[in-house]
Amino acid sequence: MINIKSARELDLMRYAGHINYLTHEEIKKNLKPGITTEQLDKIAYDFILKNNCVPSCLGYEGYPKSICISINDEVVHGIPSKTKIKEHDIVSIDLCVGYKGYHTDAARTYIIGKVSKEVEALVKNTEKALYQGINKVHSGCKVGDISNAIEEYAHAHNLSVIEELVGHGVGSNIHEEPDIPNYGNSGSGQVLKEGMTIAIEPMLNLGGKEICLTDQDDWVIVTKDGLPSAHFEHTILVTKDGYEILTGE
Repeated sequence: MINIKSARELDLMRYAGHINYLTHEEIKKNLKPGITTEQLDKIAYDFILKNNCVPSCLGYEGYPKSICISINDEVVHGIPSKTKIKEHDIVSIDLCVGYKGYHTDAARTYIIGKVSKEVEALVKNTEKALYQGINKVHSGCKVGDISNAIEEYAHAHNLSVIEELVGHGVGSNIHEEPDIPNYGNSGSGQVLKEGMTIAIEPMLNLGGKEICLTDQDDWVIVTKDGLPSAHFEHTILVTKDGYEILTGE
């Protein structure tokens, strides 16, 4: 079942989205070579609580930390640890913020220092692919319109699209219906209606689209060929004529 959010629910999500945005900004200020991913997780945890919200990922299906930090060939669900950020890394930060029972979800990928032109293009074009999808959103559009826009942009820039991981509805749960794949045909899938809230999140690879779980746990997903991956995400409100980005400024 896909929920249409009430005005009250949207106000709660707007606040959660604002704190999500500010948490990303707080992390960005501290993201530099030498800092550990565990330290970044603590910064996020403290900031979210200080603003009367909760880190929705903490404890979700057993996830042990407040945010996900995925480095280089790690696609998603990197668990903060004593690992230090290094020069030439690309670092994806994915975090969910909850306020009074409502959640928002957003991700960014950062370049640390200098990287190759190919890796720089991967990060830049993954973010652009996100907005290609977002720009398709309005009441009456179909999920496939978003999916196809992302896929076409990715392939036009020689990036592969991960098919096993998708965007999703979001609201009183972190993951709700409908799924929002990053590939598909225009005009297909669920019709979106005013008042729905969704998380659009392209995850694109520099190499092949194949992914796998790492050996050490059941969380961290990496590219099978070891080449870098990038991830960007916003929580979006579907409006009559377009959209509102809830995890923007």
